[in-house]
Amino acid sequence: MQTTLDYIEAIMNVSSLEALWDMHVLRMSEYGFDKIIYGYTNFRVGQSLGDVEDFFILSNHPRDYLDRFLGDGLYFHGPMMEWTLDNSGAQSWSLVQNAVDRGNLTPMQRKVYDVNRQFGLVAGYTISFPAVSSRTKGAISLGARAGLSQADVDDIWRYDGRDIELINNIAHLKIHSLPYTYPERALTKRQREVLEWVGDGKTIQDIATLIGRKPATVEKHLRLARDAMNVETTAQALLKASFMHQIYQSDTTT
Repeated sequence: MQTTLDYIEAIMNVSSLEALWDMHVLRMSEYGFDKIIYGYTNFRVGQSLGDVEDFFILSNHPRDYLDRFLGDGLYFHGPMMEWTLDNSGAQSWSLVQNAVDRGNLTPMQRKVYDVNRQFGLVAGYTISFPAVSSRTKGAISLGARAGLSQADVDDIWRYDGRDIELINNIAHLKIHSLPYTYPERALTKRQREVLEWVGDGKTIQDIATLIGRKPATVEKHLRLARDAMNVETTAQALLKASFMHQIYQSDTTT
C-alpha cells in the first residue's frame, strides 16, 4: 500500500473523475472497505436534501441496491444519513447497532437497517464532510467487506482512521475540481454561452448584441437552459450549471 502522502499526491495529480474514483475504491478496499457510496448536493434546504435527481453520486454498490436506497427514497431515513445532516467528521456504524439494541429505531429506520443487512452492509463508517454553505452536504459511506464485524472495523479505525478520514476529505475536494456533466441535462453550446454572459452581468440586450441575435432568441436559449437544469429562474440555472461544471469550461463541446 502507498503511504498516505504518496496517495494524496497521486489523487491531486489525477485529471479525470473516473480515474480518481477507481483509485479511491481500490485504496478504501485496501483498508477493508469495499462497498462505498459518495453523495453530494448543492441544493439542500434545511433538513431537506432536495431532489434526488440533483444528487451527485459515486458508488460501487450494485444497481439493485442503489435502486432501493436512492430510487425508493430509503436514503432519507437511514440513521447514518440523518447523522450526517447535523454533524461533520467520522462516525462508527455502532451508532446504529446501539439504537437497534435499545429499540430506538423508527419503523422507517428499521426498514433501512434491514435492507442494508440484506445487501451485506453490516459494519462500516460514515464520513460527513464539512459544509461550505448551508445549501451543501457531502458524505461518504464506507461499508466493510464480508467477514468483518463492527468491532473489527472499529479496530481498523483506531489504527488508520485519521489517515482514512484525511484521504476521503481530500478526495472529496478533488472530486469538485474535476469536470463532469449530467448527460440527460447537458446544455448546448449556445445555452452555455448565454448563461456565461448572464454570469458576467450582461443584460438580455447586451447578450443579443454580443452573439448577433435578437433579444427574443437570447430569452429562448435562457428558457431552454432553465428547462435543461430543471429550475424556475435563470439565477438557479446559472448556479446549477456552474455546480455541474457545464459552464466556464474551456473544453466543452456541443
